[in-house]
Amino acid sequence: MPLDLFERLTFDAASIPKALAALATCDHVTEAVLVSTCNRTEAYVVAERFHAAYQEVRDVLGEMAHVAPEDFADHLYVHYDTDAAGHLFRVAAGIESDVLGDTEVLGQVRAAWTAGVTEGTVGPVLNLLFRQAVVTGKRARTETGITRGTASVSHAAVEMAAERLGTVAGRTVLVIGAGAVGRSMAVALRGAGAAAVLVANRTPERAAALAEEVDGEVVPLSGLADALARCDVLLTSTGATSVIVDHAELEAALDRRHAAPLLVVDVAVPRDVDPSVGILPGVTLLDIDDLRRFAQAGVEGRRREIVAVEALLATELDRYRSQVSARSAAPLVAALHGQAEDIRQAELTRFDRRLGGLDDRQRAAVDALTQAVVAKLLHQPTVTLTTTAGTPTGERLAEALRHLHDLTDLTDLDE
Repeated sequence: MPLDLFERLTFDAASIPKALAALATCDHVTEAVLVSTCNRTEAYVVAERFHAAYQEVRDVLGEMAHVAPEDFADHLYVHYDTDAAGHLFRVAAGIESDVLGDTEVLGQVRAAWTAGVTEGTVGPVLNLLFRQAVVTGKRARTETGITRGTASVSHAAVEMAAERLGTVAGRTVLVIGAGAVGRSMAVALRGAGAAAVLVANRTPERAAALAEEVDGEVVPLSGLADALARCDVLLTSTGATSVIVDHAELEAALDRRHAAPLLVVDVAVPRDVDPSVGILPGVTLLDIDDLRRFAQAGVEGRRREIVAVEALLATELDRYRSQVSARSAAPLVAALHGQAEDIRQAELTRFDRRLGGLDDRQRAAVDALTQAVVAKLLHQPTVTLTTTAGTPTGERLAEALRHLHDLTDLTDLDE
């Protein structure tokens, strides 16, 4: 998807609740999570009817972004059922990112899940899916070498700047944005020997905290002109929905730089820097597309780890399928146990007169004994139903159990 179109279809933290609320009103969507990062916007939904839900989700995204659905329809991809689960696991593991093994995307997946929980659009299906995705992402990072070397957008941005300049050591660098990516860039710059790290952010308190962490200097957004006049490199990654550094502002700063070159690395989506500044004399502008090309050139070592990650993903996807299957059997198992308990209680009531001579301790022993007998009788059917759920054998056994125990009222629950 072209960057100018994609950045219109991204959602920042402030707009995600509204988007989730819109998805929740769709007739054929019962649960929803929206994952929006610098290289993806993905809606994960529980759909009552696939094609109808697909159109609803597409229309909501288009309406929220003020983009006609036909303008981005050719760039959409769709995954269904376990394919959707497998895709999310790949995202969380970092093998669908621009920077292979991206260490930041797992936090973004977790944040999307949390937002869905907070807004009340996450139910049991997506809760299970995202919990397993986070577990999978953690395992990929701790049990394989997928994060070896440069494995984040922030570090790739700093390395790309260093490659263009020869080094960032001794340079004055302005970082706009004190979020997760901005913080990582500032820390990496200090570690690479930057002489001065200037930090600007919409929230002054966050800028001050980051500046203190990297022994840097806080720059108010109102003072960007002065900072642009003195820095060698500008790196920016905010969640702003509009341009922060425009053409006129940067052009004015160039007049005070006395022809000193300026490297601008803008990895924000939507972009923080007006793309037209790239034509200004002495300005080199790099964006997220340049970072993608740079990252691809240095992934061979981590690419060898994909085999190990894929094996881990297959294991976790099997575990997820088993959990989903077990949940599908739960209503039938619960009904079977409930019926058995009703029979047990009815029999105890029927024999109440014969047990009248028993004291409380003896009555408790009879109650425990009957519970144990029922539990042992139901143990094997429960295990078999759970382990075979979702298979043809499981379906045959479930249907036989419904018929034998007159549990036909469970049909609606299973659906």
